[in-house]
Amino acid sequence: MIGKLDLYRIFNVVSANKSFSKAAQELYMTQPAVSQSISKLEKELDILLFHRTSKGVVLTIEGELLNEHIKSALGIINAAEDKLLEFKSLKTGQLRIGVGDTISRYFLLPYLEKFHKGYPGIKLNILNGTTTEICDLIKSGKVDIGVCNLPINEENLQVIPCKEIQDIFVCGEKYKTLTEQPVSFEYLMRMPLIFLEKKSNSRLFVEHFFEKKGFQFSPVFELGSFDLVLEFAKINLGISCVIKEFSKKYLESGELYEIQLVEEIPKRIIGLCYLENVPLTRAAKRFIELIK
Repeated sequence: MIGKLDLYRIFNVVSANKSFSKAAQELYMTQPAVSQSISKLEKELDILLFHRTSKGVVLTIEGELLNEHIKSALGIINAAEDKLLEFKSLKTGQLRIGVGDTISRYFLLPYLEKFHKGYPGIKLNILNGTTTEICDLIKSGKVDIGVCNLPINEENLQVIPCKEIQDIFVCGEKYKTLTEQPVSFEYLMRMPLIFLEKKSNSRLFVEHFFEKKGFQFSPVFELGSFDLVLEFAKINLGISCVIKEFSKKYLESGELYEIQLVEEIPKRIIGLCYLENVPLTRAAKRFIELIK
């Protein structure tokens, strides 16, 4: 079948022009070459496709039948080629991203908006999860790219650092006196602490930092939403551990106050990750370029 495809294309042009010479002009071939191609196709199919006349060629009954199917088949091939061109030019396609709620809202949204404006034909599919869950989604092929808290210790994943972030502690008006001087870790442990739930990578990072210093904390509240962590501190329910870059609105408006510690928590990084040995789609490559 593949070997006959070029012959079928020539047959289609001859059928439309009802002439070998006109078909040759359209195909940028010589007339003998077109005639030989049709003869070869007739020989391979063991059937006469054209009646040769002094005025040109006329399809036989068998040729008419073949021509109907060839026109339909070439139409489907042309449509497929057009669709491939749309994928190459990012006029259509899909981009699947795995990301946590907090990073999605406070980091990813502007990039999603910009990408959608530039490539409205690309369908965006966003799956939420923890860093561990996102890594599993990538490895199972359910998402193209993950946007996660680093570090990630996963084999076969390529990681691109994107943004540096800082974990801090904040409070509302009730605990504002804590902002007057650096607070020791011992004193902080005696405060009513508010954290994200344990499965959060952010929580694990801060917890590990304090464990290395010899401290273990028992939060009064463990919440599943970063917004709630901010709001609980705002209404004076305790001291919240938050990401500074994602809390600017509260800090700049004076709704929350940053508490200085005797030792700053190390900064960490948000990064992109994807399967190392699997080619990325054009849409995924373009999105990574946009963020980088």
